[in-house]
Amino acid sequence: MGSSRGDSTSWYCAIVLLGIILLGSIRESTVAEGESSEVRGNQFGDNKVCDEIYVVGEGETLHTISEKCGDPFIVERNPHIHDPDDVFPGLVIRIITPTNTRKFLKR
Repeated sequence: MGSSRGDSTSWYCAIVLLGIILLGSIRESTVAEGESSEVRGNQFGDNKVCDEIYVVGEGETLHTISEKCGDPFIVERNPHIHDPDDVFPGLVIRIITPTNTRKFLKR
């Protein structure tokens, strides 16, 4: 008799745990679908100027970063980039834009 009570308690706990996991995954997927804009790299808005140190976001290329930040010489300023086509999320690069050029020249 004690064994069947333990079994039913185990099944009950397993079902409750499964329900919590499913509820959490449904909530995460609805939050992800409700987001209207995706933030990539250091861009938190269209008017934001890029910082001197930039972390590449998913889906970005050197061309898109160059256009966004106004720095056509990204590869020349970053000798650790051996292949311009091999850019991955999380890569840290140096950006020189008109707004942070003054900081660069003062060094």
